[in-house]
Amino acid sequence: MDMPDTHDINSTRPNFVFILADDLGYADLHCYGGRAHCSPNLDKMADEGLLFTNGYANSSVCSPSRFAIATGRYQHRLRGGFDEPIAAVKPELGLPPEHPTMASLLRDAGYATALIGKWHLGSLPWFSPLKSGYDEFFGHRTGAVDFFTHNGFGGHDLWEGDEEIFKEGYLTDLLTDRAVDFVKRRPAGKPFLLSLHYNAPHWPWETRDDEQESKRIGRKIQHLDGGSVKTYLEMIRVMDEGIGRVLAALDDVVALENTLIVFSSDNGGERFSDNYPLIGKKMDLLEGGIRVPYIVRWPARLPVGETYDRLAIGMDWMPTFLAAAGVQAHPDYPLDGIDLFGAEIERNLYWRMVYRNQKAVRSGVWKYLSIDGSEFLFDLSLDARERSNIRYREPEKFEELRRAYSEWDFSMPPRPENAAVTLEYTAETMAKSDG
Repeated sequence: MDMPDTHDINSTRPNFVFILADDLGYADLHCYGGRAHCSPNLDKMADEGLLFTNGYANSSVCSPSRFAIATGRYQHRLRGGFDEPIAAVKPELGLPPEHPTMASLLRDAGYATALIGKWHLGSLPWFSPLKSGYDEFFGHRTGAVDFFTHNGFGGHDLWEGDEEIFKEGYLTDLLTDRAVDFVKRRPAGKPFLLSLHYNAPHWPWETRDDEQESKRIGRKIQHLDGGSVKTYLEMIRVMDEGIGRVLAALDDVVALENTLIVFSSDNGGERFSDNYPLIGKKMDLLEGGIRVPYIVRWPARLPVGETYDRLAIGMDWMPTFLAAAGVQAHPDYPLDGIDLFGAEIERNLYWRMVYRNQKAVRSGVWKYLSIDGSEFLFDLSLDARERSNIRYREPEKFEELRRAYSEWDFSMPPRPENAAVTLEYTAETMAKSDG
């Protein structure tokens, strides 16, 4: 698909809305083949924009993916990006305030910026959305909170800026309410970046009708014994309903036409997710753990109702937004991502994880994968389920990608020996809990 040259169009700078779901599976949405009609607003957004078929997260777990989205760089360039995910309060585990981010560069270029929802990039007093480019923050700092009590791993976890606040309500609705409020009271004459990072459909699995379930587990945020496919789909439906409200608010303030809206997930799906035809899930570098939905809408510049098959990854959105806004990246922090709507560039995408010593390369249709020392080569155009290991049929391609991974790995900071994997997130724990 030919894309318009966004650099040669003289017009008002666009607004940006980046919506991130948490642990959403590749095929959970109806527009991606989901069997349940739980996403009418996102399906409509896909009809009115672009649906990406080769979109990836930078990691198959939360915090590392969010480092990459925020910085436009491989998460391994920062110490906090190695923990899978961040689950400790330490001065070395977080997004350093001095590091340029999507939010800080846009803010410095005159944008109003807000993060609403999940942060999970380090703890006070060292790290905060307000220290990394956001004018406003409303949400939670840790990896998960109860949808009613708003208790996280260390107790109550709901914040207005850097001040703890207490509000009643279902978390998804509270985040939507604040996002709508931000859009409606945006500063006159200023473009804006709204990062709306929902906790849904991450566990604990609770719908609006599950306040009693919240009371059952009390202050304990680990909630691996509950939920159902019905509950999970309802959580997605409520999130989708909220996204519809945000789109309506943009329309009300006549900002919908020139707002670049991106919807995605921080990593692949979990136990109730639908990833078909992919296999694997959160914590895996199999496709089900890293391939995610990307729905993009920008009526002023982009085609309508088309699929987009170029390789895309979370760290690409920062350079894409900067290019659309006419803002330069910081020269001391070169970007690893690319402008997705600029000139087409041939490149490989790389992943590495401490958990199970996983490694992966995506190069065109090819994928190299290593898990606990077992190595594979797949042609994803023919084998999206990663069932046919053709490393011996295509030895030259296998060695090419294996060598490319080694060269990339050598170019990155080494893995810290103390990089943590939080056990309650691992696939092994999920499988044991599943019985």
